Amino acid sequence: MDDFDIVIEGGTVVTESSETRADIGVTGERIAAIGQGLQGARHIDATGLLVMPGGVDSHCHLEQLRADGTTDEESFHSGSISALAGGTTTAVTFSTQFKGQPIAPALAEYQRRAAEGAVIDYAFHQIITDATDDVIHREIPALAAAGIMSLKVFLTYDAFHLDDRSYLRVLAAARRAGMLVTVHCENYAGIAWMSEALLAAGLTAPKYHAWSRPVMLEREATCRAIALAELVDQPIQIFHVSCKEVADEIGRAQARGAKIWAETCPQYLTLTAADMDRPGMEGAKFMCSPAPRDETAAAGLWQAMQDGIIGNISSDHSGFCMEGRRGKRSAGDAPAFPDILNGVPGVAARLPLIFSEGVAAGRISASAFVRLTAGHPAALFGLHDKGRIAPGADADIVLWDPAKKMVLSNALMQHAIDHTPYEGKTVTGWPVLTMRRGSVVMRNGRVDAPAGSGRYIPRSRYEMIAPAGRLPNGFDASRFA
Repeated sequence: MDDFDIVIEGGTVVTESSETRADIGVTGERIAAIGQGLQGARHIDATGLLVMPGGVDSHCHLEQLRADGTTDEESFHSGSISALAGGTTTAVTFSTQFKGQPIAPALAEYQRRAAEGAVIDYAFHQIITDATDDVIHREIPALAAAGIMSLKVFLTYDAFHLDDRSYLRVLAAARRAGMLVTVHCENYAGIAWMSEALLAAGLTAPKYHAWSRPVMLEREATCRAIALAELVDQPIQIFHVSCKEVADEIGRAQARGAKIWAETCPQYLTLTAADMDRPGMEGAKFMCSPAPRDETAAAGLWQAMQDGIIGNISSDHSGFCMEGRRGKRSAGDAPAFPDILNGVPGVAARLPLIFSEGVAAGRISASAFVRLTAGHPAALFGLHDKGRIAPGADADIVLWDPAKKMVLSNALMQHAIDHTPYEGKTVTGWPVLTMRRGSVVMRNGRVDAPAGSGRYIPRSRYEMIAPAGRLPNGFDASRFA
């Protein structure tokens, strides 16, 4: 009698702490055993391959609703197909509150769309754009009760910006509800001031997007976001750290005991501001915020990862086609940089780029790769059955060919966007099989998973994101705010 439904045999099992030749036994949707000579009804040969947990992308925009009722081009279905093609099996995506509106109706629409289309498992961050009394005292607690345990706030962008007082109110509400707050850190007034000056000088091309939001505006906002979080004693994660200067601010906070975490993204490790300096609208393909920095930035980010300051690499997948009424040319054939939608697609490219630039290039170990792209994001965001290869965990498994070389192309990405900023880049290391909860859903680039077969993951309170217990003067202002 067979002991397991599936046995993955002959591969090197990579966890956050080890690389071991072993078999994995899968029963139903979960990993049942790790050992030698396991017997199953089906066997998958992983000889010469690395066997790793499916990627966890904790910052990924799918089917983002717009205030006019339309959505961005990337649907839950197309975006999650792209994720599986690149070895990612779980994502935390976003529900957006629009200013002047409640949270619940938009969240219900996101949940409906995800349930119909997603082929990966998913959770939500809730974006808070309007910290009204009802949002703070009723809707945020209701989110936690529904299993949404992370909020996102923006310190920039007209449609999303929270001022410091509103940010503090969100921090206090999150502390009361046991939630984590994630923060987009750029200085709103500084960007507006720089943009006005650049436009007045006639400097409108895509490359000036980077000029409008230089490093010190990200650094200042990061310092401020951390200081206010320390005032409330509320844990936060800083999203998409673009350079060493910002990582240094975070490292100083971590050293003094603040519960501050950080992520970066492949675009800050592989692209630079020079990529936006291309003819016409070509540079718009590389526009994202914060902007990619100079050619020295990546080395500082790799060092911050090695030092443990940055613990997570997400995609911040936020793709817009170049053409069409929802794309980067939607404001005209040659719009000024503030009128160009900024964001880059990357959910499929994330793992191959990081493996190639990290493991294959000798910057990090395979175990560090697992920690940065699966284990740590799963732990930080309360996805306790994800991001690890261990008995009892979901059987989300990727077989990785560490020597396979591929030239990235838009076709390989399998997303709904008409370009990839990584077109023509050669990577070493490639996912050849993806298993989601015990089912093979991608083999050699072919994704086979029914729309809606992904599952929502509700989350509850967990110790990792509990306050540090370091209140100024011992006074918990969140009880009264």
